[in-house]
Amino acid sequence: MGPAPEGAPDQGGHTVVMLVFYAALFGIFYFSLIRPQVKRGNDLKVLQESLKKGDTVVTTGGIFGVVHKIKDDVVTVEIAENVRVKMLRNAVQERLKENDALGKMKDD
Repeated sequence: MGPAPEGAPDQGGHTVVMLVFYAALFGIFYFSLIRPQVKRGNDLKVLQESLKKGDTVVTTGGIFGVVHKIKDDVVTVEIAENVRVKMLRNAVQERLKENDALGKMKDD
């Protein structure tokens, strides 16, 4: 494109301002929405890979239980005395700390 006709405003400065605006907008969205979601996903994956027998967990369905056995991607969770449920490892949503686990499971 050639220069702007005589008397017409120059559009060159507006293009730079728009590019900076869109870059800043993307940066805001990335650091406020995308990055935290990716971090939570990575943390959950690490948690699911580090499960071990005896951990008190909460499943995505909201069931509290204790990990009884782990084999590949299948976790056996004891949800009541002598009641064990097999589920996929990625169905575990949270590992409870010992104090939290005792308090929440004693409410029954």
